[in-house]
Amino acid sequence: QVQPVESGGGLVQAGGSATLSCAASGETFSTYNMAWFRQAPGKEREFVAAISWIGGRKGYEDSVKGRFAISRDSANVYLQMNSLYPEDTAVYYCARGITHNTDIATGPGEYDYWGQGTQVTISS
Repeated sequence: QVQPVESGGGLVQAGGSATLSCAASGETFSTYNMAWFRQAPGKEREFVAAISWIGGRKGYEDSVKGRFAISRDSANVYLQMNSLYPEDTAVYYCARGITHNTDIATGPGEYDYWGQGTQVTISS
């Protein structure tokens, strides 16, 4: 089964920045929206950001608006994270939208192919 592969996580000081990458190339991903989710210990997986495969649509969870930026090219999906807080600590997952619909979906059930995740830890 084809999976996206995340990278770029690690330990970051509060107020710092980090960029996550998701390798997602080829026909399996190029005509689908892509999204980032995160899951903190003891919490449910939550939507972070998504980008459409055409038309430049983007969507963000309220707490990351103005701090995070999602982008993509033909091979990767990126999440630029700035002004990081300890509460941003989580495992971050990349996922592919289920359909070719370009509307931004925020529910985990709207995505199918998931990566293994990359840990992001923000120290205070």
